[in-house]
Amino acid sequence: MNSSDQSLTAPSLLTLPEALRRAHAHWTAGQAAQAELLCQRILAVHPGQPDALHLLGLMAYAYGRLDAAVDLLRRVCSAPQVAASYLSDFAEMCRQRGLLEEGEAAARKAVTQAPNMAAGWNNLGIILQEMGRYAESRTCLEKVLAMQPENAEILNNLGNTCLRQGEVVQAERYWRQALALKPDYAKAHSNLAKLLAERRQYDEALELGRRAIALDPQLADAYINLAALESERERYLEALKWLDALLAVRADHPVALAAHAFVLTKLERLTDALASAERAVRFAPDNAEAQYALGYVLQTLGRPQEALAAYEQAATRPGTKAEDALVARAALFMEQGRKTEAEEAFERALERFPQSVNVWYSWADLKKFRRGDPLIQRMQALFDRGENLLPQARMVLHFALGKAYLDAGDSVQAFWHLDRGNAQKRATFTYDAAATSRLMADIADAFPTDLFARRQGTGAESSLPVFVVGMPRSGTTLTEQILASHHAVCGAGELGHLQWVVAGIVNYPHAVQTAAAGAIRAWGEAYLERVTPLAQGARYVVDKMPANFLHAGLIHLALPQARIIHCRRNAADTCLSCYSKLFSGDQRFSYNQEELGRFYRDYERLMDHWRTVLPSTHFLEVDYEAIIEDLEGEARRMLTFLGLDWDPACLEFHKTERTVRTASVNQVRQPIYKTSAGRWRAHAQQLLPLLAVLGLDEPL
Repeated sequence: MNSSDQSLTAPSLLTLPEALRRAHAHWTAGQAAQAELLCQRILAVHPGQPDALHLLGLMAYAYGRLDAAVDLLRRVCSAPQVAASYLSDFAEMCRQRGLLEEGEAAARKAVTQAPNMAAGWNNLGIILQEMGRYAESRTCLEKVLAMQPENAEILNNLGNTCLRQGEVVQAERYWRQALALKPDYAKAHSNLAKLLAERRQYDEALELGRRAIALDPQLADAYINLAALESERERYLEALKWLDALLAVRADHPVALAAHAFVLTKLERLTDALASAERAVRFAPDNAEAQYALGYVLQTLGRPQEALAAYEQAATRPGTKAEDALVARAALFMEQGRKTEAEEAFERALERFPQSVNVWYSWADLKKFRRGDPLIQRMQALFDRGENLLPQARMVLHFALGKAYLDAGDSVQAFWHLDRGNAQKRATFTYDAAATSRLMADIADAFPTDLFARRQGTGAESSLPVFVVGMPRSGTTLTEQILASHHAVCGAGELGHLQWVVAGIVNYPHAVQTAAAGAIRAWGEAYLERVTPLAQGARYVVDKMPANFLHAGLIHLALPQARIIHCRRNAADTCLSCYSKLFSGDQRFSYNQEELGRFYRDYERLMDHWRTVLPSTHFLEVDYEAIIEDLEGEARRMLTFLGLDWDPACLEFHKTERTVRTASVNQVRQPIYKTSAGRWRAHAQQLLPLLAVLGLDEPL
């Protein structure tokens, strides 16, 4: 290099090596402005000088400007000759930015140039882990561990890969080894917290997660893990607090924004949820979690085609979220009644993720199994090999296999799995059956016959809502689908709007006895404000949240012109169907046969009360068994109840194009069939605890 190359502009006359040394010294001393100025002076004389660009990239990264850091390091690494350490740094920044394929290429180039560089192999291992290539990831990380056996960071990363391989015990061992070497290692605390949360050891997990944040307030994964923990406990406001705290300092973190969108969706703040998901995608369009979150919110908003496009984007991206995206895509096809496409989508998901219990469970819900079905054998083999499966995964497989064996007529095997799956689910929450009994009795007492006479004319006057209520699995989805096939009816699915109104009534149900007329009208208007936009100009909008049976009295009080249709089904058939289902919502009574039977008896008593106090002009009861015996007759009866003319489309309900998002989605996508009536009899011996509570001690 000649003298002109060695010097910078006057008046400094610094050589390039001296200028770089001083820039690094300023940065190390915390003098960022001076370091940046020197780098810019170097680049003014030597455009593209890699060492100066690299230092500027490290500075940008340190100050949270990840995009700028990636751009700077990309310029460095595009040169024909580049230091292996710079390639390794670039690979890690690409990983954090969600650019996994670009990061993998840089990391592989780094370890090719420097085969003994531990940092390069470590970064490659983490990238491969996030791409779902766990065996390759583990090989890389074990190579690093051989070089540095007491490196806590490597032990932590190996734990992450082992967890994703299903080797839970080994993962925990690695994390605890990491903490033994480095007790204040925040990442290991956070990872252990996530594992304990998945084991339902929530209190210990929460303590570890908080410890991780105290040690490293910038550790994004710790906030995200704690939010997931609180969401699993259905404490969504607490989950939101953790994510808001993270986003306050990392406003464009795509995974945090994706998690934010999910929690806001659970809270029914859909406009805000969509904004968070769109922001995640805008910041990281190649990030699978961001695309998946966008699909989830769009699906909830009833925009299925856009949701499918987002899921497809997520499914084609590297990373573990592709599995969830493929399952969601198949499930959305199911909801739309596109069964062939759903089956093809499940096959595609299994080709890519043959060990995925979520794929198996969702497909099992769609499929009708026969004895000897090879898919049952494959599921059973996965279960038998699954010693290292996390508890949640084993539980999901129990329900999938239970359903498959029920279809195949093998009661013993079916209930071997269902009993264990239900017991495992029941152990994850508290449920007080006696308190539930008292609540239903209190609700009945709060709505005596004379209450409606005394409060006549106080509610909001609108005949728009039609409430379809009853036990889960009692035919509510079928009833809604029949009604929604009529040109004057919009089926809105299971809405949480009435529960939201109830949650705002202090001292419910007792408060209704003394509530002012204005308050009662406000309850009805609050519900109408939320549901009216869903009607899309239809005369009626159907809210088929089954649990609204609890509040039939409140409905008639606050919305006196609303119609209520109560769906009934044989008690044992209803309860068997509940017991064989792993619900996505809160059905805590259904995971123990005796508690399930007790809940059903309490429900019957409350419905007896509503039958007495509500006028037949606004309260209709429809039996599932009657529908499958005489579809047209029962459809005509319901339409007459609503004051609607006959529409033959109601007989072709399975062809109606609308999204159905309930546990009965598959049943309403085919014509009426009678095989589910009386199904409990074939399994009576396994249902003895339930039958005893229902008063059917002598199975027929």
